[in-house]
Amino acid sequence: MKGLLKTSEIIQVGIIVKNIEKTKTKWADFFGVPVPPTVDAGDYEITQTKYKGKGAPKAKCKMAFFSAGANMQLELIQPNGEKSTWQDFLDTKGEGIHHIAFKVKDTEAILETCREKGIKCVQQGKYGDASGEYAYLDAVKDLKCIVETLESY
Repeated sequence: MKGLLKTSEIIQVGIIVKNIEKTKTKWADFFGVPVPPTVDAGDYEITQTKYKGKGAPKAKCKMAFFSAGANMQLELIQPNGEKSTWQDFLDTKGEGIHHIAFKVKDTEAILETCREKGIKCVQQGKYGDASGEYAYLDAVKDLKCIVETLESY
């Protein structure tokens, strides 16, 4: 497949929230499913989170995930108040849809291709269990949203 990400399959929509416990209960009721557990972003020693190209050991969040179809997730994200793309979004836009995510292969090559097209990576790191990595791309100017890449190892 052609294109910057080599895929067009959306696998996740992420929503920034102020109160994950309250919001996940509302979504569970809306979907008619059990309330999912809340998980944290993981330890910096594993995640190696980078925000705007610099190490961000304090950038963390709480997350909850809902299955929204065979290959689709709804992710709720409550930032912890430290500098991150999550906190920036909450501070400037309030609660709402933060990103759409795509499952990719070869994150570094994709990030290089995106840089060449003027789309910058604003945050990246590894999953909290070290089973993969994510990157948030600032595609707001052209695509009107943040794009996330998700690569599982």
